[in-house]
Amino acid sequence: MVKYSSSLDSTFGALADPTRRAILATLMLGQASITELAKPYRMSLPAVMKHLHVLEQAGLVSQKKTGRTRRCQLAAKPLKDAEAWLSQYRIFWEGTFDSLERYLSQSDQSETKEDQKWPRRNRNRKSHSS
Repeated sequence: MVKYSSSLDSTFGALADPTRRAILATLMLGQASITELAKPYRMSLPAVMKHLHVLEQAGLVSQKKTGRTRRCQLAAKPLKDAEAWLSQYRIFWEGTFDSLERYLSQSDQSETKEDQKWPRRNRNRKSHSS
């Protein structure tokens, strides 16, 4: 049975927003200041900080203050937990794809047998009713 947790809910909630996913993609490349993270977006610095707060609450980002600059860093554990949860469903999808492959393979074989029984009409042939 699948266990649900509030941390998993927080992770998926944080990942639901495209701006937050883009911030995480930037942080995959390394640490960045809040100003650097805000630069590509047409939104205020407080709006970006709200996105960072959601990411931080979900445990996906940590912040460290050095002087007057806050540096953000990606935290991998919640993503690893989400991947582990999703991987349970990979078994389902692989089984579904395997079933589809078997069905299509059987369908191809039956079409081949059907073709041998009944020759196809030549559709390019002119009709004799002219």
